Amino acid sequence: MSRFVAFDVETPNRKNDRMSAIGIAVIEDGVIVEEFSSLIDPETHFDPFNTMLTGINGETVCHAPTFPQVWTKIETMMSGGLLIAHNAVFDMGVLKSCLRDYAVPWKPYVRYCCTVQMGRRLLPGMKHNLNILCDYYGIPLDHHQASSDSRACAEIFLRYLADGADVKQFIRTYSFNL
Repeated sequence: MSRFVAFDVETPNRKNDRMSAIGIAVIEDGVIVEEFSSLIDPETHFDPFNTMLTGINGETVCHAPTFPQVWTKIETMMSGGLLIAHNAVFDMGVLKSCLRDYAVPWKPYVRYCCTVQMGRRLLPGMKHNLNILCDYYGIPLDHHQASSDSRACAEIFLRYLADGADVKQFIRTYSFNL
């Protein structure tokens, strides 16, 4: 395996079923070779908490593309490698909700790794929040900005690999069957 796709999503509200932003960092042969990020019009309301956390609100996304419009740009990228996310079940769940709610077809399942789960095994005895791991490894982070979070996730994953982690033992399967 030599191609990995680290991604991160931001959400507009506590339902966590729509995206207000996505960031993607593609790793090939141990190097980040491509990045993508976009605001997304979630076509729903924003909770004050989410806006405070991400800086994204209705006005910010008023001219942004919707999820199906963004998906046409990223589907090939998202399909072309093992998905990586920090707290992956959250990001995968949001992705699944968006695919379902917009009736966008994709794979019935995907393989992925979670950098939180990897960290718990590889770095026991410490917290595995994204910002804490970035501090630990000296990785720049503009937290809760999807582009920065996805790149940070990719960098953390690369550090785990450099330290000898065997990816195969961390691969899980996520079902997109609706």
